[in-house]
Amino acid sequence: MNKIKNIIKNQYGINCISIIEQIGGWSALAYKVTDGVNNYFLKVYEKSRASTPKLTALIEKYIPITIWLNDNTDLSEKISVPLLTKEGKFKFEDCEGIYLLYEYIDGETIGNKELSKKQIYEFSKIVSVLHCYNDEIPFNTEGIKENFDIPFLSNLREELKRENSTLPKEVKELINIHIKFINYLMDTLENLSVYLKRESMKMVLCHTDLHYWNLMQSNEELVLIDWEGLKIAPPEADLMFLIDKPYYNLFIDIYCKYHKNFEINEKALEFYKIKRKLEDIWEFIEQFLFDNQNEHSMMENFSYLKRELEDIKF
Repeated sequence: MNKIKNIIKNQYGINCISIIEQIGGWSALAYKVTDGVNNYFLKVYEKSRASTPKLTALIEKYIPITIWLNDNTDLSEKISVPLLTKEGKFKFEDCEGIYLLYEYIDGETIGNKELSKKQIYEFSKIVSVLHCYNDEIPFNTEGIKENFDIPFLSNLREELKRENSTLPKEVKELINIHIKFINYLMDTLENLSVYLKRESMKMVLCHTDLHYWNLMQSNEELVLIDWEGLKIAPPEADLMFLIDKPYYNLFIDIYCKYHKNFEINEKALEFYKIKRKLEDIWEFIEQFLFDNQNEHSMMENFSYLKRELEDIKF
C-alpha cells in the first residue's frame, strides 16, 4: 500500500492515512482512500490484464466530456468524474497500471436490487438528458463516434477455429456445446454491421453500459458511474439495457417527453444486443488466453462464461 500512498501524495497532493481495498469490477482494482478529512475512490487498471488497453484507450476523450456534462447540464452530481492530478491530467500512469482518483461516493450500489419507482424516474431522466447531446458538444468526438465496426470479431472467429488453442479443455468443451449458435450470431452481427453502415442514423451521447452495477444511490441522488464506454451512437446502444425491463413503458413515456416522436430502430437494437453478448464472451475467453489467473479466478471466469453462453436469447 505504500506505493499507492506515494502515488496519491506525489500526483494529487493528498496525504492518505488509510487505504482499504474495495470489491471492484472484473476490469479494475478499487480502493477507498482517506486523508482523515475526505474520502476518495481510487480505480486502478492493471496493465497485466488483457482488457485494460480497450478500457483506457479513450480516457483523454471521454473524461473531458463527462466533466463538461457535470458542469453544464442537468446531469450535475448525477455522474462520476475524476479529480485532476497536480499537473492537470485526468490520470496517472506507470509501468504497472493506470490510476484514476474520484471523490468517494458515500452510497450503495444498486447491483442485484430492483429500482424503486423514484429511482426508475431518476434513471429514466439521466438517460433522457444524456441523449439530448450529440456531436455538437464542444469537443472533438473523433474516436468515440459509432462506425459499426466490430474489431474483436475477427479475433473471436480465429480463436474458435484454432486447432492448437491454448484454452483449457473444459472451456473448449463448453464453447463447443454452443458453437453453432455463436457462429450464427457472428454472421448475423456482420450482416447488421454492413446494413447499419449504409443507414443515416440519429446519433447521441450514450453511456453504453447501463447495468445496475454502474448505478449508485447516494443520499437523494442516483449516480451513474463508469463512463469508459461513452460514445456518440444511436440511442439503442443504451436502450438495449432497458428494453426488457418491466418498467420499460414507464421509461419510454419519460424518454419521449425529451425526445418527441422517438421510434426504436429494431436493426440497431439487435446489433447492440448481439454485439454486447459476443463481446462479453470474447472478453472472458481473452482472460483465459492472456491473463495470469489463479485457480479461484479461473473458476470464477469459467462460471461467468458459462452463464453468458447459457443465457443467449435472440
